[in-house]
This record gives sequence, C-alpha cells and structure tokens, in this order.
Amino acid sequence: MAGQSSSASTATNIMLAVYEKKTTSLDLYRPLRNYISMFFSEREAQNLEDDLQTVKQYRSDLERQPDPSPTSRRDLLQKYFKALCLIETRFPISPDNDHINTVPFIVRLGCRFDRATVEGRKQAIHAFIAAAGSFAFLRDNAATKASMGTSTTVDLSVECVGMLERLMLAQAQECVFENTIAKGSTPGVCAKISRQVGLYYEEALAALSVASLKDHFDKGWIAHVQLKAALFYAEACYRYSLELHEKEEIAEEIARLKSGSSMLSEVKKSSRGAAAQLLDAISKLEANINRNLDRAVKENDRVYLMRVPSPSSLPPLPAFSMVKIMPMNEVLDASKEKMFASLVPDSSAKALSRYTEMVDDIIRTQAEKLQQGSELTRVRLKEMDLPDSILSLEGNFMLPTDLKEDVEAVQISGGPAGLAAELQQLMDLRRVNHELLVQTEELLQKEATEDAQFRSQFGTRWTRPQSSTLTKNLQDRLNRFAANLKQASDSDARIERSVRDHSALMSILDRRPIESALPALARPIMSLDANEDAIVGALKQSLRQLETLGAQRAGLEDMLKEMKRKDDVLPKLMTSTGSYEDLFRKEIAKYDPIREDIAQNIEAQEHLLLQIQAQNEEFSAVFNLEDYKASREKCYKQIQAAIAKYREIKENINEGLKFYVTLQDAITNIKQQCSDFVMTRNIQCREMIEDVQRQMAGLSFQDRKNTGSYSYPAVNQPHQRSSSQPPSDPQNVPHPRSQTSYYQPPEQSTVPAYAHPPSPYTTSQQPPPYHIPAPGAPYPPPQAQHPTGQEYGQPAYPGWRGPYYNAHGQQPGSLPRPPYTIPGPYPPHQGYYKQ
Repeated sequence: MAGQSSSASTATNIMLAVYEKKTTSLDLYRPLRNYISMFFSEREAQNLEDDLQTVKQYRSDLERQPDPSPTSRRDLLQKYFKALCLIETRFPISPDNDHINTVPFIVRLGCRFDRATVEGRKQAIHAFIAAAGSFAFLRDNAATKASMGTSTTVDLSVECVGMLERLMLAQAQECVFENTIAKGSTPGVCAKISRQVGLYYEEALAALSVASLKDHFDKGWIAHVQLKAALFYAEACYRYSLELHEKEEIAEEIARLKSGSSMLSEVKKSSRGAAAQLLDAISKLEANINRNLDRAVKENDRVYLMRVPSPSSLPPLPAFSMVKIMPMNEVLDASKEKMFASLVPDSSAKALSRYTEMVDDIIRTQAEKLQQGSELTRVRLKEMDLPDSILSLEGNFMLPTDLKEDVEAVQISGGPAGLAAELQQLMDLRRVNHELLVQTEELLQKEATEDAQFRSQFGTRWTRPQSSTLTKNLQDRLNRFAANLKQASDSDARIERSVRDHSALMSILDRRPIESALPALARPIMSLDANEDAIVGALKQSLRQLETLGAQRAGLEDMLKEMKRKDDVLPKLMTSTGSYEDLFRKEIAKYDPIREDIAQNIEAQEHLLLQIQAQNEEFSAVFNLEDYKASREKCYKQIQAAIAKYREIKENINEGLKFYVTLQDAITNIKQQCSDFVMTRNIQCREMIEDVQRQMAGLSFQDRKNTGSYSYPAVNQPHQRSSSQPPSDPQNVPHPRSQTSYYQPPEQSTVPAYAHPPSPYTTSQQPPPYHIPAPGAPYPPPQAQHPTGQEYGQPAYPGWRGPYYNAHGQQPGSLPRPPYTIPGPYPPHQGYYKQ
C-alpha cells in the first residue's frame, strides 16, 4: 500500500498574495482643517490639531512604503482604515461646493505571510482567516462606497472582495491540511480536510470566472486556483481510498481513485502559467493514485470480484472545515475611536440612535411578513398535494427522499437481480466444503483399510493399535462438520425458497428508474365536455404566478437589507438646521414604496391561493385524485416491503458466506491433521513390515536382540524391550535403526473401535480443486501443527470480504485465522438462516 506521505502539501508556500495598491501623494490635512475652521470654528480646528496631524502622518507613512515587518504594516493599514471611517462619518464628502470635494479617497488593505515552519503555518492560518474577515467586512461595509463620482474600483466590488474572502479561507484550510499530514492523522480525517480545501478553491474559481473579474486578474491566478481546486479534490479521493482499502471496500476504492486520476489528467490541460512546484505536486499525486489504482484493480480481479460503481454514482466526498472567518468588526470598528469626536454634537448622536431604531423596526416587521407569506404558501401547497399531482400527470414521478435513497442503496448493491449470482456462490462454497470433507474422510478410510489388510495378513504379529482407536476424536469432529454442513444446506434451501417466493415482490426494485414503477395519474376514460386540458392549464398557470410572487418576496427582502446598509443619515443630521422630526419623516418615507410592494405581494398571494384551491378541487374531481393517491401509497408500501425482504435475504446470504468460509478453514485444518496422522502411520507400517518379515524368515530372538529389534506393545501399554538374554557387546551389534514412536492422537480413548458410518457423500462429483498426493508419492514435509485438542466451531467471520475460497490454499495475509475456540453461533438443527 502506498504510504500516507503528502502529495498536495508539496505545494508549501505556493500561495497567492494580495498586495497593496499603488498610491500617490495626497494632502488630507489642509482640506479637513479648512472645513473644520469654516463650519465649526478656528478654535475647534486648533483643538483637533493632534487628530489632523495623526491622519497626516498615517497617510505619509503609507506613501513612503518603507519595509517594516508584516505585522507593523498591517497595524498601520488598520489604523488608517479606521481613521478614514471616522472621517467619513464626520465630514460631508461629495462633489457639492459646501462639502469636501478635493480628496479622492482610496480604501486599501494588504496582507503578507510566512509559512516556513510549523509555528509559521499556525501564524499563516491566523493571518489568512483574519484576511478573510477583512474582505468580508469590506464586502458588507465598504464595497458599495468603492466608487467616487464616475471612478469605480473593481478591487473593492462585492464580487472581488467575495472572491478574495473564499481564497483566503482556502489557503487557511490548506495550512490546516499540511499540519494534519505532519501530525500523522488518519486517512479519513485527511480526506475530509483536503476536500474542504478543494471546495473553497472551487468557490474562489467560480467567482474569478465571472465577466467582471476574469479580465482584471492575471491568467496565472486563474490557473493557480483551478489547479489547486483539482489537486485537493484528487488528494481527498486518494486519502479516502486509503481508508476504503483498510475496510476492504475495494469497489468504491477503485471508483474514487479513477475519479481523482481523471480530474488531474483533465486539469493539466489548463496548467499554463502555473508554478512549477505546483505542477510537480500534481505529478507526484497522480503517480500515487495510479499506483494504488493498479493494485486495487488487480486485487479485485483476482480476489474480491466486486462490481465497481461508476464515479458519477458515488455520494459526495465528506468535507470538514477547520477554519472560519475571523470577525473583524471589533478590529476595524472605528466607533470607539476618539479621533474628531468633538465634531459630532451630542444631539446628533442621540438622533442617529433613534433613527436607527426606527429603521430596524421597519426592517424586522417587513421581513417577518415576507417569511410568513413564504411559509403559508409551502403549507397550503403541501395540503393540496401540489405540484406533485401535476408532475405525476406529466410523468415526472417523485419518491420521498428517504425511500429513494433506500432504493438506490439496494440497486448499488446489485438488487434482486444479483441474488442469483450470490446464491450460486453459496452453492459453490457448499460444494467445496463437501469435497474437502469427503477427501478428509477418504484419507482416514484408506489408512484404516490398509491397516486391516496387514492385520489380516500377519495376524497376531501385527501388534500396533487399530486405526479406529486412534482416530476416534478426528472422526467425531468430521461427523460434527458433516452435521453442520447438512444444517447449512437446509438454510440454503430456505433462502432459495424465500428468493423464489418473493421474487415478484422484489422485482420492483430492479426498475430503473424506480419512479417508473409508480402509478400514473391517468386522464379520465370518458369526458363529458373535454375540458381536462383547460383545467390542467389553468392550475399550472396559477402555480407559475405563485412561484413568481415567491421570487418577488425574495427580491424584496434583499432590497430591505440593501436599503438599510446604504442608509447613512449622519451627515444630514450633522448639517441639519431644522427639526429632527421633519428629517426623520422625510428619511423614513424612503421605505414606504417597498412596504407597499410587500403588502401588495402578500395580498395577491392570498387571493391566488384561494383560486388555486378551487382549481385543485376541480382538478381532483376530474382526474380522480383520491384513488391515485391511494394507489401511490400502496406502491410506496410495496417498495418498502420489497426493500425489507431484500435486506433480510441479503443478510442471510452474507451469514451463509461467512459460515462457509469459516467452515472451509476448519475442515482444511483437520484435513492437515489427518494427513499428518496418515504419514506417521505409514512410516510405522513400513518399519513393522520389516520386523515381521525378519521374524517370519526364522531369525532367532538373540539375532533380533543383537540387531536392536523390539516388540510392539499393545495399545496404552508401555513400550519395553525384551530382557530374556543379556545384551551382546555393543561393538558386535549392528547399528540399530532409530526407534519411531506411534502417532499420538489428541485424545487417547480406551473405548472400543469406532465404527465408521457409511459416507453420505458420493464420489462421482467433479475432482476437487485441491491437490492430493497420489499413493506412493513422497509426502510433503510436515507443516505447522495447530492444537488438536480443541473443539472447532464455525463462528462468524466479520472481517471477510470478496471471494470465498482459494483453490490453491490461502495466500499469506489474505484471510485472518478465525477464532475457532469460541462457541459457534449456530444452534443445532437450525443453521445460520434467520427467519
């Protein structure tokens, strides 16, 4: 498996910076002082000399553009911005002759950052979210003031600052991703964070692509943002696939890797102007994805055999944002600043507060009316089953969302049509287990037959224990396995019957699209006045009018917010010489037209809903809508019942597959034990034949004693050599053959020989896919023995996926050894089938 080394993180420090705008020398001091002296007094101008000098110094420091630290430069920009905000509220700036009309103000904000170290990345995250907050503040407070006269600044348009806000969030989230990789987080966590990076870049790219911006930014910016969006989408696919591989969900892993690889291949066509380091990161990630994709495809072809879904059918990748806009209202709010505070009379401040409350009350009341109107429409239409009934008449059927999701899940897993293949897998596994069991019993039967032949041939000279005495425990376990296999066969039969019995019910789930199974709202067979089309047309026209009213309400609500945002009455309050009440009535009157529009919209909607109710009643009567609703509900219940039955059968099949895989491993284990037993008995047999043949050739007891021969003891008796004569000189005795002990079974028993019942399995089946050594062939070397005194049950095998047996034995690491020592989950005479 490819490691989790970062691919996208190799693009470290390749970020987009928003530099300061170029500026020119500008005198703020003289116009402001002249205005104070003219409209207030020379004494007031002298008292505000310190504030005027502060603004002059801010401007002078910005114009010189020295090379201080990024933090110092940021602080200077923030101070200058707040000073401009105060000036705006206290000085009337416009082309009017009695206003300040000689200062072309340009608001600007820049940012710089450094991410060379871990601590630097943390500081960069803070800087980026602060920058995002600054652009959001400008969008909400200053974007509409970015023009003066006929001069419009694109960089502070709503579109531009919105795009820069998303870009800063993308780069902040990217720093979080780099930290996540450095900490060694799990692939799933890395995938979620990476996907959110891509989403932020996608939002920035969408904003960059609009006509008002795409011609004002360097092509390298657009290429950079486009590559970053694709890079982090592919990175999320790659990280998510690592988690899928650990869960052995190979089919989705392949689909995710294909999606990521396709995205990178496509985006490289638009990489002109991008940084070389970013292109290198894309190439490395693409190599990692393709390597894992090749491996996953091979594993699926050889082992899992899963159906790979198309990338377009996959649900969206999960995403998780670790950053959010830093609120900059406190940082950039100038309301608490004391600069030029004396220029705002107390009466003006109190009047402004009262006016603001009046505007807020209007906005709140009107917004509530709009929201209540929209909610009323939604409830009334739902009660009348509109527009669903119209859509049904036109063939545009819709399932409830939760039911549609359940059907899609069933269809992705293969649906009822795929159950036949899974049943065939069950039968194949049952056949393999049966053949293994037969082969194992034949091993013991063959050895017992050969032992009986020699015992008949040599009579009392054949002194070793009978085979049935030694294989009692093995035979008992084989019998238990045969009983389990019989129970499983009964379970399989019940599953097959269930599939047959409910195939008609479940067939509805194979309909694609599933909406085609829903009943259609048909036209009446006979019509008295043939006015059905007119009824439907009138109802549809009314619904379109209702939709238009809803869109108007949304626009009216936006207009209310926009009017409040632009409503700056402070300059008028400061210059007013008459009654504040007169000014309030005049300013509040600006909201009268939109209040009237809202009232007309609500009234028109109420009349239209009454009209739609009457039209719907006529429509329901003509098209027998009640019967249609009843048949539709019946279809919904049929689909729900089919889903429930499919899931029940699917679960039973999965239990069967797990059972057979576990049983196969247990039978393979005992088969190896039987092979070892037969090997040991064959060695003993050859040695006994040699001894018996020497006895029958007339060798004396002394000769046999000198040659190191010995008598075979009876079963469960100690092995002793004969001592009737003293041993000869060892130098005159031929070298004795090494003594070979009998095969010791797991549990010795003194009960009579086990009478083996006739095998219930036939031998006319196809040859098994396992290699059995031919008689007389050399035995394979003994393999590692498993404990033999245990009870081998058939527990569930939760980690199993994919294919169900390997004809040439398990590959290392392909399947974990099941925990045979725990009790089996299947009670006697029941099997694994769940009712």
